[in-house]
Amino acid sequence: METRKFTTGRIQQADYSAGSQQLDLHFQDGSIRSYKPVPNEVWRRLCNAPNPTTYWEDRIAEEYPQTRGKSNEGADAAKKQLDDLFG
Repeated sequence: METRKFTTGRIQQADYSAGSQQLDLHFQDGSIRSYKPVPNEVWRRLCNAPNPTTYWEDRIAEEYPQTRGKSNEGADAAKKQLDDLFG
């Protein structure tokens, strides 16, 4: 799996598996969105885009089937709520 970190925009990190053609995008709000099947060329263009968020909005978001992944922050918040309720 290849990983690319971004310093600008809403996307913080992108992970791509060429074998399964799955693209996982990690957003600033802690959400993860997975797209499949995403060709290697689309991955390459995302990595080289001047603004990866704009490229995602224009070329990926509506073109490929998406599933939302779970964020670590959500799991941590749920665990804290359970700890608060049940000690």
